[in-house]
Amino acid sequence: MVRPRRLRRVAYMPEMTYFKPAGIPLRNLEEVVLSVEETEAIRLKELENLDQEQAAVRMNISRPTFQRVLESARKKVADALLNGKAIKIAGGNFEMAPVRLGCSNGHQWEVPFEVIRNNALQNCPTCSLPGLETVMPITGLRGRGWHGRFRGGRGGRGGI
Repeated sequence: MVRPRRLRRVAYMPEMTYFKPAGIPLRNLEEVVLSVEETEAIRLKELENLDQEQAAVRMNISRPTFQRVLESARKKVADALLNGKAIKIAGGNFEMAPVRLGCSNGHQWEVPFEVIRNNALQNCPTCSLPGLETVMPITGLRGRGWHGRFRGGRGGRGGI
């Protein structure tokens, strides 16, 4: 029996999910599909400058697994850039990391990403103050074009 794949934790969802070379109609382009966890691996390694051990901990995976995900992502990006292909970010095997919130009194707590995405925020659970602020930045909550499944299951290619 095959061991089930562990979900990779993702903390950032980019708003733009499609990139293509300028001046070439989309119908004339080949497409490279970058999974959500591959995008997260590039973000952690290249933009946040984390070493592989730190990035693996953030994604809740082993360092060798992180290395494989990052290598796959880099190959896909290089292929698209050097061979004039479009890049589509979609699918994968991931879960969203909880978001850390805080109030003006200094209280902090974690909220599941789905609560933020559904705009179901409440007041501070400790002091009931409204006006919550994110302690850890999050973006891309508009849900445009995401095909991965949140918490459980493989998104694969295609819809939820």
